[in-house]
Amino acid sequence: MKLTVVGCSGSFPSAESACSSYLVEADGFRLLLDMGNGALGELQRHCGLYDLDAIFLSHLHADHCIDMCAYFVARYYRHDGGRCAPLPVYGPEGTEHRLTTAYADTPSASSMSEVFDFHTVKPSTFEVGPFLVHTERVAHPVEAYGIRIEHGGKTLTYSGDTGATPLLDDLARDADLFLCEAAFTHGKESIPDLHLNGREAGESAARAGARRLILTHIPPWTDPQVNLTDARAVYDGPVGLAAPGATYEI
Repeated sequence: MKLTVVGCSGSFPSAESACSSYLVEADGFRLLLDMGNGALGELQRHCGLYDLDAIFLSHLHADHCIDMCAYFVARYYRHDGGRCAPLPVYGPEGTEHRLTTAYADTPSASSMSEVFDFHTVKPSTFEVGPFLVHTERVAHPVEAYGIRIEHGGKTLTYSGDTGATPLLDDLARDADLFLCEAAFTHGKESIPDLHLNGREAGESAARAGARRLILTHIPPWTDPQVNLTDARAVYDGPVGLAAPGATYEI
C-alpha cells in the first residue's frame, strides 16, 4: 500500500496544509480517507479529479467532509465525458443528507446520490476494492469511525477524530503504520471523548504494538513539536509528523 498525505491540518486549514485527507493506493485502486476543507485542490496534485475509486468519511464534521460539496460539482456538472457514474462513499448514517444540506441548492433532494453511491458505515468488516477494512466507532461528540485497512499482509490504521478508547487500540493492533490524530497538547486541553494529545497517541500506539506512528490532525494553534516529543516519551517505535505531500510505503 502507498499512503499519501493530501491534507493534515485539524479544525481548519493552516497556511501550509488543507484539512484531513489521505490517499491510499494498491493494485491500481485509489481509496480516499476524508475530504476536509481545501483537500479537493490538493488532491489534484496526486490523483486525477475523476480517478478515485472509493471514499471513506470518518465523520461529518466539516474539516473531514466539506470538500465533498465541491467534488459533487465536479462530478455532477462535468460536461466532457458526461456526468460521472456514482462513486462509492462510505460514511456515517446521514451522510447524504449532511452533504445535501451543506451544499444547500442541489437540483433535487437525490442529486448527490446520482454521482455518489452512499454506504452507511457501522462497526464491521468488509471489502473495498483490494482492501479488507474494519471499522469501529471511536470517542467523538458525533458518530465517528476509525478504520483498519489490510492488504498484502500489511496494515494501515487511521484514527479519524477520537478521544482515548480501547477500540482505537484494537484497530491499531500490530499495525505497520498508525496514522493517529493528536489535536490537543498534554497538560493544556483535557476534554474527554473529543481528541487525543501527543502523549495519548503514543500510549495508544504502544499498547497496540504498532510498528510506526504518524501524528496528524494537529490544528494551527497546537505546536506539533511538543506533541512529537510527548509521543516519543511513551512510545519506543518510530514517530513522525504528517506533512502535505508526504508518502509512505506500507
